[in-house]
Amino acid sequence: MQVDQLIEKVVEEIKKRSDVPKEEAKGPKAAGCGITEFVGTAIGDTIGLVIANVDAAIHEKMNLDKKYRSIGIIGARTGAGPQIMAADEAVKATNTEIVTIELARDTKGGAGHGCLIIFGAEEVSDARRAVEVTLKELNRTFGDVYANDAGHLELQYTARASYAIEKAFGAPLGKAFGLIVGAPAAIGVLMADTAVKTANVEVVAYASPAKGTSFSNEVIIMITGDSGAVRQSVIAAREIGLKLLNTLAAPAQPVTVPYI
Repeated sequence: MQVDQLIEKVVEEIKKRSDVPKEEAKGPKAAGCGITEFVGTAIGDTIGLVIANVDAAIHEKMNLDKKYRSIGIIGARTGAGPQIMAADEAVKATNTEIVTIELARDTKGGAGHGCLIIFGAEEVSDARRAVEVTLKELNRTFGDVYANDAGHLELQYTARASYAIEKAFGAPLGKAFGLIVGAPAAIGVLMADTAVKTANVEVVAYASPAKGTSFSNEVIIMITGDSGAVRQSVIAAREIGLKLLNTLAAPAQPVTVPYI
Protein backbone atom coordinates (compact mmCIF):
# COMPACT_ATOMS: atom_id res chain seq x y z
CA MET A 1 0.00 0.00 0.00
CA GLN A 2 1.33 3.48 -0.92
CA VAL A 3 2.11 5.93 1.91
CA ASP A 4 -0.58 8.38 0.73
CA GLN A 5 -3.16 5.60 0.68
CA LEU A 6 -2.18 4.50 4.18
CA ILE A 7 -2.50 8.03 5.56
CA GLU A 8 -5.89 8.44 3.90
CA LYS A 9 -7.08 5.16 5.41
CA VAL A 10 -6.01 6.25 8.92
CA VAL A 11 -7.75 9.63 8.57
CA GLU A 12 -10.95 7.86 7.50
CA GLU A 13 -10.79 5.58 10.55
CA ILE A 14 -10.36 8.57 12.89
CA LYS A 15 -13.36 10.28 11.35
CA LYS A 16 -15.43 7.11 11.75
CA ARG A 17 -14.49 6.85 15.45
CA SER A 18 -15.65 10.42 16.01
CA ASP A 19 -18.81 9.87 13.90
CA VAL A 20 -17.88 12.95 11.88
CA PRO A 21 -18.08 12.65 8.08
CA LYS A 22 -15.57 14.86 6.21
CA GLU A 23 -18.19 17.38 5.18
CA GLU A 24 -19.25 17.83 8.83
CA ALA A 25 -15.74 18.37 10.20
CA LYS A 26 -15.77 22.01 9.08
CA GLY A 27 -18.00 23.20 11.89
CA PRO A 28 -21.14 22.59 13.94
CA LYS A 29 -24.20 20.96 12.44
CA ALA A 30 -27.52 22.61 13.23
CA ALA A 31 -30.07 20.58 11.31
CA GLY A 32 -33.39 20.98 13.07
CA CYS A 33 -34.92 18.07 14.98
CA GLY A 34 -38.16 19.78 15.93
CA ILE A 35 -37.10 20.47 19.55
CA THR A 36 -36.79 24.13 20.53
CA GLU A 37 -34.07 23.38 23.09
CA PHE A 38 -31.79 21.91 20.41
CA VAL A 39 -28.93 24.19 19.29
CA GLY A 40 -26.70 21.91 17.22
CA THR A 41 -24.11 19.16 17.09
CA ALA A 42 -20.40 19.09 16.32
CA ILE A 43 -17.34 16.90 16.12
CA GLY A 44 -16.70 14.44 18.96
CA ASP A 45 -20.32 13.33 19.25
CA THR A 46 -21.01 16.73 20.83
CA ILE A 47 -24.53 18.08 21.27
CA GLY A 48 -25.56 21.58 22.33
CA LEU A 49 -28.84 22.35 24.10
CA VAL A 50 -30.45 25.27 25.92
CA ILE A 51 -33.21 25.48 28.54
CA ALA A 52 -34.83 28.90 28.75
CA ASN A 53 -36.48 28.42 32.13
CA VAL A 54 -35.22 25.56 34.29
CA ASP A 55 -37.85 23.81 36.40
CA ALA A 56 -37.69 24.96 40.02
CA ALA A 57 -37.04 21.49 41.45
CA ILE A 58 -34.24 20.76 38.96
CA HIS A 59 -32.83 24.26 39.48
CA GLU A 60 -32.51 23.58 43.22
CA LYS A 61 -30.94 20.14 42.79
CA MET A 62 -28.41 21.52 40.32
CA ASN A 63 -27.38 24.18 42.89
CA LEU A 64 -27.82 26.95 40.37
CA ASP A 65 -27.52 30.57 41.42
CA LYS A 66 -31.05 31.98 41.67
CA LYS A 67 -30.26 34.66 39.10
CA TYR A 68 -29.60 32.01 36.45
CA ARG A 69 -32.93 30.78 35.11
CA SER A 70 -31.48 29.74 31.75
CA ILE A 71 -28.76 27.19 31.09
CA GLY A 72 -26.71 26.10 28.11
CA ILE A 73 -25.67 22.45 27.92
CA ILE A 74 -22.74 20.83 26.12
CA GLY A 75 -22.47 17.05 26.21
CA ALA A 76 -20.01 14.80 24.37
CA ARG A 77 -19.18 11.12 23.99
CA THR A 78 -15.68 11.73 22.65
CA GLY A 79 -13.41 14.31 24.23
CA ALA A 80 -13.37 16.64 27.20
CA GLY A 81 -10.37 18.91 26.75
CA PRO A 82 -11.50 20.26 23.37
CA GLN A 83 -14.97 20.98 24.70
CA ILE A 84 -13.61 22.69 27.84
CA MET A 85 -11.21 24.85 25.83
CA ALA A 86 -14.04 25.77 23.47
CA ALA A 87 -16.31 26.59 26.42
CA ASP A 88 -13.57 28.85 27.78
CA GLU A 89 -13.80 30.92 24.60
CA ALA A 90 -17.59 30.97 24.95
CA VAL A 91 -17.40 32.39 28.47
CA LYS A 92 -15.07 35.14 27.24
CA ALA A 93 -17.55 36.05 24.51
CA THR A 94 -20.82 35.96 26.48
CA ASN A 95 -22.43 36.98 29.74
CA THR A 96 -22.45 33.45 31.14
CA GLU A 97 -20.88 31.46 33.95
CA ILE A 98 -19.62 27.91 34.01
CA VAL A 99 -21.86 26.13 36.50
CA THR A 100 -20.41 22.62 36.32
CA ILE A 101 -17.93 20.59 34.30
CA GLU A 102 -18.02 16.82 34.69
CA LEU A 103 -15.83 14.22 32.98
CA ALA A 104 -17.45 10.93 32.15
CA ARG A 105 -15.60 7.66 31.55
CA ASP A 106 -16.70 7.27 27.99
CA THR A 107 -15.10 7.94 24.57
CA LYS A 108 -17.33 5.24 23.08
CA GLY A 109 -15.02 2.53 24.36
CA GLY A 110 -11.77 4.45 23.84
CA ALA A 111 -9.12 5.39 26.39
CA GLY A 112 -10.43 8.77 27.51
CA HIS A 113 -13.36 10.89 28.67
CA GLY A 114 -16.64 12.30 27.53
CA CYS A 115 -18.00 15.42 29.21
CA LEU A 116 -20.95 17.45 30.47
CA ILE A 117 -20.65 21.24 30.64
CA ILE A 118 -23.37 23.56 31.99
CA PHE A 119 -23.47 27.32 31.40
CA GLY A 120 -25.60 29.55 33.61
CA ALA A 121 -27.16 32.73 32.22
CA GLU A 122 -29.72 35.37 33.18
CA GLU A 123 -30.93 35.60 29.58
CA VAL A 124 -31.63 32.63 27.34
CA SER A 125 -29.97 34.47 24.45
CA ASP A 126 -26.67 34.41 26.34
CA ALA A 127 -27.00 30.71 27.12
CA ARG A 128 -27.72 29.90 23.48
CA ARG A 129 -24.85 32.06 22.27
CA ALA A 130 -22.42 30.31 24.65
CA VAL A 131 -23.46 26.93 23.24
CA GLU A 132 -23.14 28.19 19.67
CA VAL A 133 -19.62 29.56 20.29
CA THR A 134 -18.55 26.31 21.91
CA LEU A 135 -19.80 24.18 19.02
CA LYS A 136 -18.07 26.45 16.50
CA GLU A 137 -14.75 26.44 18.39
CA LEU A 138 -14.57 22.62 18.48
CA ASN A 139 -13.25 22.40 14.94
CA ARG A 140 -10.19 24.34 16.16
CA THR A 141 -9.73 22.70 19.55
CA PHE A 142 -9.79 19.21 18.03
CA GLY A 143 -6.83 20.22 15.84
CA ASP A 144 -4.18 18.82 18.17
CA VAL A 145 -6.03 15.63 19.04
CA TYR A 146 -4.29 12.65 17.45
CA ALA A 147 -5.64 9.10 17.40
CA ASN A 148 -4.99 5.62 16.13
CA ASP A 149 -6.26 2.18 17.13
CA ALA A 150 -3.91 2.05 20.14
CA GLY A 151 -4.73 5.35 21.84
CA HIS A 152 -4.70 9.09 21.51
CA LEU A 153 -2.85 12.28 22.36
CA GLU A 154 -4.44 15.60 23.17
CA LEU A 155 -2.68 18.94 23.32
CA GLN A 156 -4.33 22.25 24.16
CA TYR A 157 -2.94 25.76 24.58
CA THR A 158 -4.29 29.21 25.33
CA ALA A 159 -2.45 32.45 26.04
CA ARG A 160 -5.13 33.51 28.52
CA ALA A 161 -7.12 31.07 30.62
CA SER A 162 -10.65 32.04 31.58
CA TYR A 163 -13.36 30.61 33.83
CA ALA A 164 -13.98 27.26 32.12
CA ILE A 165 -10.32 26.29 32.39
CA GLU A 166 -10.19 27.55 35.96
CA LYS A 167 -13.31 25.53 36.84
CA ALA A 168 -12.11 22.32 35.20
CA PHE A 169 -8.40 22.38 35.96
CA GLY A 170 -7.74 25.02 38.61
CA ALA A 171 -5.70 27.16 36.21
CA PRO A 172 -4.79 30.73 37.17
CA LEU A 173 -7.06 33.23 35.44
CA GLY A 174 -5.47 35.34 32.73
CA LYS A 175 -2.30 33.26 32.43
CA ALA A 176 -1.13 30.99 29.65
CA PHE A 177 -2.27 27.40 30.07
CA GLY A 178 -1.35 24.09 28.47
CA LEU A 179 -3.08 20.72 28.64
CA ILE A 180 -1.16 17.55 27.75
CA VAL A 181 -2.85 14.14 27.55
CA GLY A 182 -1.31 10.80 26.64
CA ALA A 183 -3.21 7.52 26.26
CA PRO A 184 -2.33 4.81 27.03
CA ALA A 185 -1.20 6.31 30.31
CA ALA A 186 2.42 5.16 30.03
CA ILE A 187 2.94 7.51 27.12
CA GLY A 188 1.40 10.35 29.11
CA VAL A 189 3.96 9.91 31.91
CA LEU A 190 6.86 10.51 29.54
CA MET A 191 5.03 13.37 27.83
CA ALA A 192 4.52 15.07 31.20
CA ASP A 193 8.18 14.70 32.16
CA THR A 194 9.30 16.01 28.77
CA ALA A 195 7.03 19.05 28.99
CA VAL A 196 8.32 20.15 32.38
CA LYS A 197 11.97 19.59 31.41
CA THR A 198 11.61 21.53 28.16
CA ALA A 199 10.82 24.99 29.53
CA ASN A 200 10.30 26.90 32.76
CA VAL A 201 6.65 26.11 33.47
CA GLU A 202 4.62 25.48 36.61
CA VAL A 203 2.62 22.28 37.05
CA VAL A 204 -0.99 23.10 37.90
CA ALA A 205 -2.10 19.49 38.26
CA TYR A 206 -1.26 15.90 37.32
CA ALA A 207 -3.87 13.18 36.80
CA SER A 208 -3.53 9.43 36.26
CA PRO A 209 -5.94 6.49 35.84
CA ALA A 210 -6.73 6.16 39.56
CA LYS A 211 -6.17 9.77 40.59
CA GLY A 212 -7.86 12.74 38.99
CA THR A 213 -9.51 11.00 36.03
CA SER A 214 -12.66 8.91 35.73
CA PHE A 215 -10.43 5.82 35.73
CA SER A 216 -9.50 6.47 32.11
CA ASN A 217 -6.29 5.07 30.63
CA GLU A 218 -4.62 8.46 30.47
CA VAL A 219 -2.03 10.60 32.18
CA ILE A 220 -2.83 14.30 32.06
CA ILE A 221 -0.63 17.22 33.02
CA MET A 222 -1.74 20.85 33.24
CA ILE A 223 0.85 23.62 33.09
CA THR A 224 0.99 27.40 33.32
CA GLY A 225 3.61 30.11 33.01
CA ASP A 226 4.97 32.45 30.36
CA SER A 227 3.05 31.98 27.12
CA GLY A 228 6.13 31.12 25.06
CA ALA A 229 7.36 28.59 27.60
CA VAL A 230 3.96 26.89 27.89
CA ARG A 231 3.62 26.60 24.13
CA GLN A 232 7.18 25.23 23.80
CA SER A 233 6.47 22.59 26.45
CA VAL A 234 3.25 21.50 24.76
CA ILE A 235 4.97 21.15 21.39
CA ALA A 236 7.82 19.10 22.88
CA ALA A 237 5.33 16.77 24.57
CA ARG A 238 3.42 16.38 21.31
CA GLU A 239 6.56 15.39 19.38
CA ILE A 240 7.64 12.65 21.77
CA GLY A 241 4.08 11.43 22.29
CA LEU A 242 3.51 10.94 18.58
CA LYS A 243 6.73 8.96 18.21
CA LEU A 244 5.64 6.63 21.01
CA LEU A 245 2.01 6.23 19.95
CA ASN A 246 3.06 5.44 16.41
CA THR A 247 5.03 2.40 17.60
CA LEU A 248 1.74 0.78 18.66
CA ALA A 249 -0.39 1.24 15.54
CA ALA A 250 -0.70 3.12 12.26
CA PRO A 251 0.48 6.76 12.28
CA ALA A 252 -1.78 8.93 14.40
CA GLN A 253 -3.22 11.86 12.46
CA PRO A 254 -4.79 15.11 13.72
CA VAL A 255 -8.58 15.02 13.80
CA THR A 256 -8.84 18.48 12.19
CA VAL A 257 -6.10 21.11 11.58
CA PRO A 258 -3.38 21.57 14.26
CA TYR A 259 -3.43 25.04 15.82
CA ILE A 260 -0.55 24.97 18.32
